[in-house]
Amino acid sequence: MKKVILLGDSIRLSYGNRVRELLGEGYTVWQPEDNCRFAAYTLRMLFDYKVQLEGADVIHFNCGLWDMCDLFGDGPFTPLEVYAEQMVRIAKILKTYAPGGAVIFATTTPPSPKMWGHDLDRVRAYNAAAMAALEPLGVLFDDLFTPVAEDIDRMISEDYLHASPYGVEILANRVADCIKTNA
Repeated sequence: MKKVILLGDSIRLSYGNRVRELLGEGYTVWQPEDNCRFAAYTLRMLFDYKVQLEGADVIHFNCGLWDMCDLFGDGPFTPLEVYAEQMVRIAKILKTYAPGGAVIFATTTPPSPKMWGHDLDRVRAYNAAAMAALEPLGVLFDDLFTPVAEDIDRMISEDYLHASPYGVEILANRVADCIKTNA
């Protein structure tokens, strides 16, 4: 039985239960009921989740939409450099909880261009910075940005930020395939 952990913000909340269904027998899947929000919040919660995370075969995680949001027009909540540093801290801790397991970073999905406070180029920059910082650590990547960016109108819901039912199915299948490949 493979132990799988799903960590992340509300994007993960949308596809997490479907991933569990798609993985089926042979996998136990744990994910927090809570939205992991900002990278700093996720980092903090790794302490509380330690028992659930230890011994995982695969930890699939994402953070980003909260970090890169610019609600006030004065810059994102988490500066790019700080975000990249936090991704490294998160990955290092996850690797200690799952020695020999796969740690996979899922790129942040793009919101609709109609979504205030967000910008596609900022999402690209944060994804690139996270990947550049995580690659030397041996973290694997699951590109969730590209399939959403290729069809934002169908993939993103009417709230301009979260996955539509169609998008949830596409993302869940992608995540489940990535986990099966790396378990």
